[in-house]
Order: sequence, then structure tokens, then C-alpha cells
Amino acid sequence: MTSSAYGGLDSNTIAYKQSIGKAPGLIWCGGLKSDMDGTKAAALHQWADEQGRAFVRFDYFGHGVSSGAFRHGTISRWAADTVQVIDQLCQGPQIIIGSSMGGWAALLAALSRPECIKALVLLAPAPDFTEKLMWAGFSDDIRKTIMEDGIYYEPSDYDEPYEISRELILDGRQNLLLDGRINIKVPVRIIHGMKDTSVPWQHGQKLVEAIASQDIELNLIKNADHSLSRPADIAHLLDVIGKTIDLLE
Repeated sequence: MTSSAYGGLDSNTIAYKQSIGKAPGLIWCGGLKSDMDGTKAAALHQWADEQGRAFVRFDYFGHGVSSGAFRHGTISRWAADTVQVIDQLCQGPQIIIGSSMGGWAALLAALSRPECIKALVLLAPAPDFTEKLMWAGFSDDIRKTIMEDGIYYEPSDYDEPYEISRELILDGRQNLLLDGRINIKVPVRIIHGMKDTSVPWQHGQKLVEAIASQDIELNLIKNADHSLSRPADIAHLLDVIGKTIDLLE
């Protein structure tokens, strides 16, 4: 496994960890404010190494050890980071794996690079979350703060609040997917916990209905939450990925 960084957009750097191996390769797209050393990403990388499978995980702009400030990040920027990973670090067919916000980035990247992405595995995917989950749930006062002050600090269960910028909300509106047909025709596997209070499992159902692919499965785990990081959840993820690989080989 190698660890390094390459030049991203606007002279910023994107940090990544990569293993060279057989195709189809695996690309991990983490969630909002997560980093490439999270439990699922590390477990998946170890599994890929054991399989001799190509694998790459990375930190988006403003995340982890990549450069940039999170508050200046947008969906467009994080999707562009994902496309750049595909272009610069990956060879041959790929399976892109997206968690939460990473599911949105993965979908946008798959639409941008259909010749490379041969399947998607999405965990509690959150396309359109800035509008349909965040903005829809904000009070008028919070909406006013975002638009007039440019930033709102939303309390979180982690050490720091989420910095919700006006740019994040406005840019999200330029990348909405669920209101139309998503022209992805490769196999798609979605895993969602039914105790997810951050991205309700019904959001995943809407994604199933929007994607054009005829080979799509929604796996609901009745007692799982948004993190999907329990040993049983990770084992389920690895099983789904293994079966997806078998489908392509």
C-alpha cells in the first residue's frame, strides 16, 4: 500500500492511499467530514489487499489530510475530486463505493466517467441531501442565517459542528439527481440501515426508482444505523462487494 498526494484543483492537494492489483479495482468515496482512515474504508482496503484487488481511498478537498478548508467545499468540488482520482490513479474497470455524501459524489462521478465505472455499491447514499434533507428541515431562521451570513454551524454528534455554507446549498441545487432519471445502467447495490436517522432508508428507495439500471438491489438492514460500521455491517458490505465482483468477472 502506498500513501501519497497529488495536485488537485486550484493548486490544492488530494491525499490518498492506494494498492495496485487486479481489476476491477475498487474506489472508496467517504461521507461528509469523514476521512480515508475511517473504519469501513480501512476494513475494505485490508480485504482488497487480501484479494490482490486494486484499491484507492482518498480525502476530498477540506477533509482529512487533504488541503483546503471544509467550509469552502461543495458537491461539485468533491465530485470533481472523485473524477480526478479515477483519471489519475485508476486503470481499467472500476467499482465505485460511496458512503452517505460519498454516494452522491460516486453517482456524479459515474455519470461523468461511464466508460470506467462498471458497478456501484452505495451505503446509505445521500444524493440531494443539501436540499431534500438539510434545507427542507431547516427553520426559516436558519435559512436566513445561511443566506445572509453565508454560514451556519449545525451541531453534530462529533467534535465539531457542520459548517453549512451558502455555497454548499446553492451548489447542491446544481447537482440534484432524484427529481429526474439518473442515466446509470450498470449494476447498483444499495445498503441502508432502517434505524438511520441521518438519511432515512426511504431516501434510498427514491434512488432505486430514479436510477435507469435494471440491475439494482436495495439491501435493508433492520437494526442498523447510518454508520453501518458494526462488524456485521462490514461483513455484509464485503459480501455484497464480492458478489458484485463475481458478476463482472
